[in-house]
Amino acid sequence: MWRAWTTEDGVKSFLAPACKLELTPGGPYEMYFDLEAPAGFRGGEGCKVLAIDPPYMLSFSWNAPPELPAIRSHYTHVIVRLIRISSQETLVQLTHDGWGISEEWQKGIDYFRRAWGEIVLPRLKQRFTTGLQH
Repeated sequence: MWRAWTTEDGVKSFLAPACKLELTPGGPYEMYFDLEAPAGFRGGEGCKVLAIDPPYMLSFSWNAPPELPAIRSHYTHVIVRLIRISSQETLVQLTHDGWGISEEWQKGIDYFRRAWGEIVLPRLKQRFTTGLQH
């Protein structure tokens, strides 16, 4: 599970079709969702690793999608905690915080509530339960 979040092959298996990762604090943690878009509009560009505790915790900055330009340059904070339940089961706790309170920020919160809960985490689960990759 750790490698899914921290290696290029792992990220490509459930999160994004391309990425730039350097697993050190301050290193890039960039996810590229739209490879045809111009630089700056491909996805999680400019995001950085904030903290790591292998193989239990990864923290990184995150930004809003290009369709929310008013908050895109304001980075939020994601923590992924991996808690081993058994040899076949890992609990993934994902916390995304650092939000403002304006209407535009609420749009970002709503966007990521759907993205994490309805797309990313289900794809991660599918990756490990069926082996199918996106």
